[in-house]
Amino acid sequence: MWRDLGTALCLVLVIEGMLPFLSPRVWKSGVRQALALRDRSLRLMGLVAMLCGAGLLYLIR
Repeated sequence: MWRDLGTALCLVLVIEGMLPFLSPRVWKSGVRQALALRDRSLRLMGLVAMLCGAGLLYLIR
C-alpha cells in the first residue's frame, strides 16, 4: 500500500511540474488568476477535483 501511495505522489509531482516546465508564462498567468479568486471558489474547485479523481479511481480500480 505504501509503495502505491508513494508512486501516486511521485506521479502527481511529475504532472504538476509539466506545465511550469513547458510553458512558464501560461503557468504564471494561471497562478495570478487563481490568486484573484475568492477562497470559496478555490475550495469548490478543489472539491470538484477531488471528487472527479476519486470517481475515476473507483472506475479504474
